[in-house]
Amino acid sequence: MTTDTRTSTDTTISTDTTTSADTTTSADATTSTDTRTYQEPDPELRRRRIPAGEARVAVFTRTYETTVEDLWDACTNPERLRRWYVPVTGELRLGGAFQQVNMGSGTIVLCERPRLLRLSLGGGADEIELRLADGPEVGTATLELQHATTLDSHDIGGQRYDAIFCMGGGYYPRLLALDRHLRGTLPDDYDSAAFHLNPDMRSTIERGSAAMAALLDAHAEGADAHRSER
Repeated sequence: MTTDTRTSTDTTISTDTTTSADTTTSADATTSTDTRTYQEPDPELRRRRIPAGEARVAVFTRTYETTVEDLWDACTNPERLRRWYVPVTGELRLGGAFQQVNMGSGTIVLCERPRLLRLSLGGGADEIELRLADGPEVGTATLELQHATTLDSHDIGGQRYDAIFCMGGGYYPRLLALDRHLRGTLPDDYDSAAFHLNPDMRSTIERGSAAMAALLDAHAEGADAHRSER
């Protein structure tokens, strides 16, 4: 699974960054999904170097009721990716280049099946890692998605938005769609390339945007406090 650094729908945004019930940013943020409650990610912000330079890294972690092998297949099999992510084509092998509908292209730079996948995007400006592990309970698997970017912002609709902020509105609905796909409850007519137009995903997009706004605010406050102590 990948994302473009320019026009990706993984940079879907909501300018509503309030913390009302519809946009809670807590790790306890949940949304009803058929027979149970789906717990949304509690994102983290890290830093590390990638080939293009120093990068900020947005981290999204979710545990799913499936095996590591099935989760890997859902994240790498093009027939399954098109159901919850977007249609992906190309050379889906180590060193291969791939294309994504509405979302640009990338290269597979590391693949350790079924635990680790690393993708280079936007000519190297971004990097995505998928890390899979056994979940905390029997019959579960955990996905840690790390999106590293060297970019400060994106121009969307004539306005500039922080590059990290933009990720919330794209990854939150996609990780929810993945959950529904794994449980077999994702509607047959679900359009993964146009999820941002799906009314059912609107509140999830808003919660994702609010969560990233809160994360950025918290880090900014922490940086200010650190500077004041020096």
